[in-house]
Amino acid sequence: MPGKTYHKAQQLIKTAIAQGKTIATAESCTGGGVGKALTAIPGSSSVYAGGLITYANTVKTSLLGIPPDIISFYGAVSEPTARAMAQQMREMLDVHMAVSVTGIAGPGGGSADKPVGTVWFGLSTPQETHTYKKEFGDIGRGKVRKESVRFALDLLQACLAE
Repeated sequence: MPGKTYHKAQQLIKTAIAQGKTIATAESCTGGGVGKALTAIPGSSSVYAGGLITYANTVKTSLLGIPPDIISFYGAVSEPTARAMAQQMREMLDVHMAVSVTGIAGPGGGSADKPVGTVWFGLSTPQETHTYKKEFGDIGRGKVRKESVRFALDLLQACLAE
């Protein structure tokens, strides 16, 4: 039986198809989970252009084109990195909207400034790019990733509702 994530993705794809809007993803801590959720839906190929899993910082800079100074100064899990990821992905694939996800799923990797469960999201359209920070807490790696996928889908759906 399909779960909550499937239904969110299904509604998103249905709306994107109706509006003729295209989507791309740039993901780090979700490891492609947003793209996986979207491509599970029949017909998604007409609106989902694709995405990159930019798990390593070198991939963020070399393939996605994030300036190395952004990552070295702010870190991979930051507002400027999430913003740049979404913008670069949207421009690279020439889509209507792109979402990015970069965070610390755990169990390690957290710090006082960026505890486990901290996730930054970017949502870029040709008009503007917004960023969002969620602090899911130390709820477990799987749950942080699952909640991040759901939030990214919600961001895309809200963008289509505007």
